[in-house]
Amino acid sequence: MYKKLISVIIFSVFVSAALLGCSKVSSSKTTTNLPVATSEKKNILLIMKTLTNPFFIEMEKGARQAESEYGIKLTVKTGAKETSIEQQIALVEDAITSKVDAIVISPGSSTELIPVLKKAQDAKIPIVNIDNRLDPDLSKKKGLVNVPFISVDNKIGGYLSAKYISDKIKKPTKAIIIEGIRGADNGEQRKQGAIKAFAENKNITLVDQESANWNIDEGYSVAKKLFDENHDIGAIFCANDMMALGVIQYLDENNPKEDVLIAGFDALSEAKTAITDGKMSNTIDQQAIKQGYTGVKIALDLINGKKPTNLVTLVDVKVINLNNVK
Repeated sequence: MYKKLISVIIFSVFVSAALLGCSKVSSSKTTTNLPVATSEKKNILLIMKTLTNPFFIEMEKGARQAESEYGIKLTVKTGAKETSIEQQIALVEDAITSKVDAIVISPGSSTELIPVLKKAQDAKIPIVNIDNRLDPDLSKKKGLVNVPFISVDNKIGGYLSAKYISDKIKKPTKAIIIEGIRGADNGEQRKQGAIKAFAENKNITLVDQESANWNIDEGYSVAKKLFDENHDIGAIFCANDMMALGVIQYLDENNPKEDVLIAGFDALSEAKTAITDGKMSNTIDQQAIKQGYTGVKIALDLINGKKPTNLVTLVDVKVINLNNVK
C-alpha cells in the first residue's frame, strides 16, 4: 500500500490545490505580479512554504474561509518546496511593489525573511506571521516589530508526540529523531520537545538526529541511512508527517524491523490512514485550518487599524492515535 505513497500524495495535492484555488493559487518559481489593491476589497497576500505538503492545503482552506466571511481578496503564493526561501523573498518584494494591503506568511526560514519583511513593514504593509516563528531577537535587531504570530506550542506538540511512543517502551530501546529544516523555529522546538520526552524514559537511548527537510523523499533516504547504521532502532520521532510517511515507505519495502514505533506531526489524512493500518503510532493535529483563518482575520484587523490584544496566539494541539483517529 505504501509503495505508491509518494505518487498518491502528489496527485492528491495537485487535485486539492486545483479545487481550492484554481487560477488563484500558484507555486511560483519567479516573481509574478500580484493584483494591486483596490478600495472595494482589501487584498491580503498569503505566502506559504509549498503546496506539496497537504498541511498547507488545509491552511489555505482556513484562509479561504476567512476570505469568504470577511469579503476580502485573498491571493495565495508559495515556493516550489519548503526550502525555496529565495522564492518567498521574491514574493514579498513583489508584494511591496504591488502594494498589497497585508501579508500573512508562513516563512520557510525563521531568519532569512526578516530583512525583506522589515522592508514591507516600512512600506506600511502589515505583517502577520503564522506556523513557523520569525526569530524574535533578530526581528528586534532588524527593527521588525509588533508582528502578530499564530501557531501552536511546537515544543509541547513535539513532547506529546514523542511521549506517546516513549510511554510504550518498557525495555532498552534505541531511538532516533528526524528533524525538519534546521534553524526553522517550529522544527527546532519540536525536536527539543521530543528530546525531553525520550530523556524521561531510562529505557530509551537517543542514538541519532538527522534532518530530512520536511520532505517525504528525504525521510525515506534518511531512514535508510540511519537503519544501515543502527539496525535495532525501535522508536522514531518525525517532526512532520511527510517525513514519517517516507520512513514508513522505507520500512514497508525493506522491513528491517517490524515493531518500530513511529510518531509524527501534522495529522495528514495519509498519516491517519497509516495509524489505522498499524504502520504509525500517532501524530499531532495542529489545526492548520484555524491557523490560516486566524492569520487572515488578524491581518484584516491590522488593515483596519485594530491592534491585536496579544501578539502571540497559540492554537491547541491534540495527539491523534488509534483510539481517536477519524
